[in-house]
Amino acid sequence: MATRVFILQADNLTLANQPVTLAFINPAAAPNFGIEIMQVDVSQAGTATSAQQRIQLVTQVTAFPTLVSATPQKTELADPNASIIAGGTAGAAGTCGVNASAEGAGTKTVRYATDFNNLNGFLWCPPPEGRIKLPAGLASGFGVFLPAAPTVLTGWAVSVMFREY
Repeated sequence: MATRVFILQADNLTLANQPVTLAFINPAAAPNFGIEIMQVDVSQAGTATSAQQRIQLVTQVTAFPTLVSATPQKTELADPNASIIAGGTAGAAGTCGVNASAEGAGTKTVRYATDFNNLNGFLWCPPPEGRIKLPAGLASGFGVFLPAAPTVLTGWAVSVMFREY
């Protein structure tokens, strides 16, 4: 049976000196698969100096961030299916990307917020009951958002594991 589990990832990112969306996934239009966010990982290798960093997992409605296109990768190499989510720069339905250069005017709704030490990184791996689910056609995307610019802007990495359901 096909797993339909994918990872959107990027590493060695240089961020803009502003609040920034590290990763954004918008489910496809209905009727299609929705997405379930299974895990989020954020880290940096740009400094060895300890600092606290705010992070938010958000949903966002139009207008979406302006992104660098990135293609989700399969977690099961024998899975015959490619993701229905494709790389894109505008955050439109059925697309994803990383490292926003502009945030867009759409309202962000915080689903989870915390702080982490930049030397330790951030890992969000909820139980199935705590996962964020976005059905197809929702008109809202999922983002990994740093609401304050980090002290060091280089060497950032992000990965979002999601399942199409």
